[in-house]
Amino acid sequence: MRQFILFFRKEMLEMGRSYKWLWVPIIFLLLGVMQPVINRFMPEIMKSAGNLPKGMTITVEIPSGAEVLAQTLGQYNSVGLLILVLSLMTMISGERRSGVSAMIFSKPVSFISYVAAKWASMLSLVTVSFVLGYAGAWYYTVQMIGTVNTAAAIQAGFLYLIWMWFAGAVTLFVGSFLNPAAGIAFVSLGILLLLTMASGMLPFDLTWSPGTLPQVSVNWLQQGSGDVWSPLLISILCMVLFFTGTVFQARRRQT
Repeated sequence: MRQFILFFRKEMLEMGRSYKWLWVPIIFLLLGVMQPVINRFMPEIMKSAGNLPKGMTITVEIPSGAEVLAQTLGQYNSVGLLILVLSLMTMISGERRSGVSAMIFSKPVSFISYVAAKWASMLSLVTVSFVLGYAGAWYYTVQMIGTVNTAAAIQAGFLYLIWMWFAGAVTLFVGSFLNPAAGIAFVSLGILLLLTMASGMLPFDLTWSPGTLPQVSVNWLQQGSGDVWSPLLISILCMVLFFTGTVFQARRRQT
């Protein structure tokens, strides 16, 4: 436990020195706030876009609060995932390339504590960033668009947070195998993109896939229902496997 605490403090300190605790939450907050603001002022933006024929008008219907919050989750599933992967891709490979991990493991330290500290710091960064952004989106949606069902919003946010955790787990797992940062980002984003696309493109049932969590979150916002337990349990199981694989790979690299 003592080793875990020391490694965790090191990871948190490094995140602070690289300003990840600043720029990642700020980007998530901006993504969250941007969607309700754009939807609220879109009619005025269209009117001022100009040069319409005399007498012609454009009517833009403002979506409901649930629809705007669902659009925000869509932003997180594209730009948000990119920011997340970029912020995590060198957590393991960077220390391996610089020789820091070799120096650490030259002493009798626990591989589990080492990996667990990285996972704990990853989960902390992802949770704080997403909760801040989602809370900002929810607040501005209610203030500028309309009310959102509280239970549905909390349920949807929790499900999407699990998807964010899953994305972070994939990135750390891939980073335990690859060294180039670009390769880690490409493979991680490719896996996440394939998972989200496969659930809608393949002819057989994939409602259990972790890639359905973003859509399930949207369904809970707009309809208040959806198949939750299958993708949730599979996601948790996969994260356990990713953690185990990351520990195994860290041990193999140092033996």
